[in-house]
Amino acid sequence: MAIRQSHLNEEEEVVLDLHPHWWFLAPRAALLVLTMALAAIALAIQPDESIDVEWYHSAAKWGAAALLFIALLWFLGRVVQWVTTDFVVTSERCIFRTGVVAKRGIEIPLDRINTVFFNQGVFERVIGAGDIGIESAGENSRQDFSDIRRPAHVQKIIYREMENYENRRQDRLGAAVRGGSSQEQSIPAQIAELDELRVRGVLSDEEFATKKAELLERM
Repeated sequence: MAIRQSHLNEEEEVVLDLHPHWWFLAPRAALLVLTMALAAIALAIQPDESIDVEWYHSAAKWGAAALLFIALLWFLGRVVQWVTTDFVVTSERCIFRTGVVAKRGIEIPLDRINTVFFNQGVFERVIGAGDIGIESAGENSRQDFSDIRRPAHVQKIIYREMENYENRRQDRLGAAVRGGSSQEQSIPAQIAELDELRVRGVLSDEEFATKKAELLERM
């Protein structure tokens, strides 16, 4: 799993956890195979009589080994990047993380997302890959993620979790305003519960202020 349980909020669950599509590895894998083929051809070619055969084979062997080593390292670097790159959808957030030593990532709360886009070319539709764009509130509002597996399905899941998150938030808000199952809960206690929801990010500052004002009017 890309994200540890300890990094999740209380009651938050991982819904989708994806590494990039295998096409992410394809270009460097193809280069590695091509390098292997060229090395085999170079070793198989018989030089003409004017060339020192022993020198030729020695140079061809070391040259092919060097090219293979470089191509293999380049491919393994891509594999490490693939393993350490994750696009995660939880019941509260979209999370993107990549890197081993130098890391970068972004987290987008579901309640901040406005629109989810996906894009697939003809070839990408055949192999099941594509790009996802998430437009959210605030600065740098558009974030794009490439080489996503089944992007249309991912878009559907994000919208579903957004709806579920909003339903849960409304249920919690309603329960807090009603004082839960106890109708005799004091207004200060209800305000304290609302403030806890605000701190946890369930309520915005504006929603908290509005509900607090409604409760104070009832005192």
